Amino acid sequence: MAHGLSELIIAPITGRDRAAVALVRASGPGAWALAGQVFRVLPAAPQARYAYYGHFAHGDDGFCLLFAEGQSFTGEESAEFHLHGSPVSVAKFLEICVTQGARMARPGEFTLRAFLNGRIDLTQAEAVRDTVDALTENQLRAAHRQRDGALRARLGVVRDELVGCLAMVEASTDFSEEVGDLDRTALAARVQGVQTELDALLATQRTGAIMRHGAAVAIVGLPNAGKSSLFNALLGRDRAIVTPIAGTTRDTVEEWLDLGGVPARIVDTAGLRPSEDTVEQMGIERSREALRHADVVWHVYDATLGWTEADEALLQEWEGRPGLVIANKCDLAPQVAKGIPVSALTGQGLTALTDWMQDWAGQPNAEIGTVNPRHAESLTRVQEALGDVQAMLTQPVPDDLAAVGLGSAIRILGEITGETTPPDVLTRIFQDFCIGK
Repeated sequence: MAHGLSELIIAPITGRDRAAVALVRASGPGAWALAGQVFRVLPAAPQARYAYYGHFAHGDDGFCLLFAEGQSFTGEESAEFHLHGSPVSVAKFLEICVTQGARMARPGEFTLRAFLNGRIDLTQAEAVRDTVDALTENQLRAAHRQRDGALRARLGVVRDELVGCLAMVEASTDFSEEVGDLDRTALAARVQGVQTELDALLATQRTGAIMRHGAAVAIVGLPNAGKSSLFNALLGRDRAIVTPIAGTTRDTVEEWLDLGGVPARIVDTAGLRPSEDTVEQMGIERSREALRHADVVWHVYDATLGWTEADEALLQEWEGRPGLVIANKCDLAPQVAKGIPVSALTGQGLTALTDWMQDWAGQPNAEIGTVNPRHAESLTRVQEALGDVQAMLTQPVPDDLAAVGLGSAIRILGEITGETTPPDVLTRIFQDFCIGK
């Protein structure tokens, strides 16, 4: 990735759709000079962080704020322009800025510059993307914790302990007459403490994956079990067609939903039964496809009819995977034979479904949030390097061999926070950002 820190870049930092207000950021050498060209009411010696009002070169009016080098998000000289959120106005303003020497920013380039200029570390940069992508409060809270540097601080403690372990080895090797031989037992205990801490970090990966990407929840069952009614009740609106006629649902219907902080893609499926109807058969096959690819299965049956042999046969298709048996229409049944009693009509039992999803997904760590797959891959490699150190400490080999594994572990930790991250990894991280971040 060519970083081009000497170039002046510009891009909207708000959405592209029509809105009341749009913000455009310019960052890099000459940002203040550009502001003077496109917002001519600026005084000869403008103040940083002061909102100036006036008209832009293309005729719109609004505000301009200037940020001095070292005081902006990117760490560079910057200018932010607040204009009306007309896509035409924004496009015309950007066109004028480009003619004045700025170039359009690439995806994630503002955040990349903040990282390269030492304003944030790589985990905080990734948290910017997680913040933008957040669909639930849990996602947002986890992203905020990481943007505030919680994971960086935790990894800093781990790194300091490993540096201390390395110093312990090097001191006993280089100054054995003064400090004595390496205390392998003490070193092994310190390394084990680090491994325990890394295990705790890695334990957050599963919850993190669910929180970032969501869970696919397939609602399956026999015809007329009330699957679509439950789907609509969860959404709070009539999204799927509901009739007393068996086979009404002929295709899968999907919606994203916040289930107690867990982002879930709920899939309403056609009733699973033998059918000669060609269209219904196609819907049933799509339902089975959704069942095969679901992270979670919600098996709905009609509580007024009880648990049937057909329900039992369907249960065999997904049993052993995460899921629930849901007894719908419990308001009409004197007792429930199996599963969680729910009424899509009255709303009874719906909170139990949300509670189950929260328990299944787990909660982000209160202190650090969660680690993402890139972090987890590096942490696993750190564990492997420390495993080599532990194995070496039980063998009759020179003490200084422990320094190799410890040095490797420290270097890999640096890949997470950005001190030693390879350029190709940086490219992969920032290419997934949106324009303006």
